[in-house]
Amino acid sequence: MADFILYGAYGYTGRLITRTAAEYGLRPLLSGRNAQKLEAMSLEFGYDYRAVDLKNRTELHDLLKGYKVVLHAAGPFAETAAPMQKACLATGVHYLDITGEISVFAASARRGPEAERAGVMLMPGVGFDVVPTDCLAAYLKRCMPEATELVLAFAWKGGMISHGTSKTMLGGLGRGGAVRRNGKIVPVPAAHDERSFPFTEEATLNAVTIPWGDVFTAYFTTGIPNIRTYFAVPPAQIKMMKRSNYLGPILRLGIVQKFLAKKIEARPAGPDDEQRQRAEAYVYGEVKDVSGKTVAARLRTPEGYTLTAITALMIVRRVLDGEMEPGYRTPAGVYGPDLIMEVAGVTREDLA
Repeated sequence: MADFILYGAYGYTGRLITRTAAEYGLRPLLSGRNAQKLEAMSLEFGYDYRAVDLKNRTELHDLLKGYKVVLHAAGPFAETAAPMQKACLATGVHYLDITGEISVFAASARRGPEAERAGVMLMPGVGFDVVPTDCLAAYLKRCMPEATELVLAFAWKGGMISHGTSKTMLGGLGRGGAVRRNGKIVPVPAAHDERSFPFTEEATLNAVTIPWGDVFTAYFTTGIPNIRTYFAVPPAQIKMMKRSNYLGPILRLGIVQKFLAKKIEARPAGPDDEQRQRAEAYVYGEVKDVSGKTVAARLRTPEGYTLTAITALMIVRRVLDGEMEPGYRTPAGVYGPDLIMEVAGVTREDLA
């Protein structure tokens, strides 16, 4: 019998998780809507499969029965997380996913009390979204318990983004950004603020605010009331992000979304093995107290999709071993700031 359910197994990241599972002594039950794709993966990897549509509540409940945890990798999570979470709550199965969407974290937190009563842990964001940033936020909070401001920024070297990530970004196109002020999430324009960050000794890069999941999760993990998240992008892309503030209604039109979605489908599904091996990611974090004192640190990690497969499976393994807390939870909130340091190749450096 399989150890856990991997729903969305034939997506780019789901497939990568499937390829990596054996390294953690795990056997996934491959699942998703498309039986033909699942059968092909079953023949390739030797794992059992079962096709189930999230809209079929009876079959979904039957799928989950007898399992302890589901790793949900089928986006866009703003549409798919709710039915899977509800099924997990009904069947007593712990829920993990790889989202980075603020709306999904917020909805999961609202289900937190119900999850506690059911003895179920809801932990969205067990991949690059948001394990390294969540761990760095918790580390900085440990360094400065009185911090009132948190800044997180990340950058990628090489690689590319998958179809799933691209479509999630497409869904948010023209909708602006978000930051947390005095404990509340507030909307801001896209690319609201621009800063330079020393991601490595050699590379100081410009980055702009984006509505990364930590705007929600880092507050839950640390209690720090003011949070901004940044992503390093080229100047041309920054200009496009700023223009989107004026083109929002057009960018949200169905015909425009469909056109851009076709463009995404025409590209490769994600970085190939060679690209992932060459690429890496950087995370910078900074906290400040009311006096203006600042503490900063940074991480260097494997490429984002590689890291997602690793951290997701690490957390699946922990849940199977009984390391979990019922309710809505964050990775660093349960497993601590040093969880990310268990990943081979990750380094953490104090800066101030």
